[in-house]
Amino acid sequence: MSRFFLGVDGGQSSTTALIGDASGRVVGHGRSGPCNHVKTGDGREKFITAIAGCVNEACRSAGLTDTRFAASCFGFSGGPADKESLLDEIVSTDKKLVTHDAFIALAGATSGEPGVVVIAGTGSMAFGRNGEGRTARAGGWGYIYGDEGGGFDLTRQAVRAALRYEEGWGASTLLHRRLLEGTGAKDANDLLHRFYTTDFPRPAIAAFSKLVDEAAQDGDAIARDILLRAAQELAGFTSMVRGQLFSPGQTARISYIGGVFRSELLLERYRMLMELEDNNRFAAPDFGPAAGALIEAYRTVGLYPALSNLPSEK
Repeated sequence: MSRFFLGVDGGQSSTTALIGDASGRVVGHGRSGPCNHVKTGDGREKFITAIAGCVNEACRSAGLTDTRFAASCFGFSGGPADKESLLDEIVSTDKKLVTHDAFIALAGATSGEPGVVVIAGTGSMAFGRNGEGRTARAGGWGYIYGDEGGGFDLTRQAVRAALRYEEGWGASTLLHRRLLEGTGAKDANDLLHRFYTTDFPRPAIAAFSKLVDEAAQDGDAIARDILLRAAQELAGFTSMVRGQLFSPGQTARISYIGGVFRSELLLERYRMLMELEDNNRFAAPDFGPAAGALIEAYRTVGLYPALSNLPSEK
């Protein structure tokens, strides 16, 4: 009888499920809405709908019905504590690993091997695991107290630069005009107040970080400095985690994931900073987080297949 394995990446913007057979070949995939909040408002219903939706879609694409998985792994933004008990109502599985999104991001980036991944999407953090299975993290403390180098932080720095320029105590910057054009605000003060409303949730604000990269490409010194500082912050997170898990003489795989790294300037500076450290092996991610969840599902039963036939996770 065929055995099937399930990996799920449950995030702030979407939820992705991958189903693989015992050989590591992905046979089904599905996608649905976000599932990161359970205890707020209608969060419980949204969670169930998102998980059931993406798993059912993956089963349909694989041609499976009434499937009990040999093993499953779920990685969630915000952690697993308030979600694990609900999964038994949704998914039938012999073995189940419920963890956080950084764990599966690392597993996907390094194909399950030891290393460190820095994540820079809306927020930011670094997470690592060494050959003994010990883990460590740095950052990821949220948009008020942390998330340096993430998309929200980039936009926040851009808004601050626009406000300083408008008030006359900051340098001229393309960011002022481009933020106003991008939001329809009449001035930086109006922009600031719009960003404080529910019309602009954190992911929507973070999406304006692309304007920082565009301004930097057009020669704006303020935007360039914001990106270079962000790369420095992300490199600092990575180095702190590396130092906790790997000795100075050990080779460590270093990778990255998240929309912030679409900026070539930021990525190149981050790569340069990482390669300045001895014995860092810098590489682009092998796979995305959903594939990382699938890898960890296999590993719960002692299987280590090479993944194949993966769809894009973008």
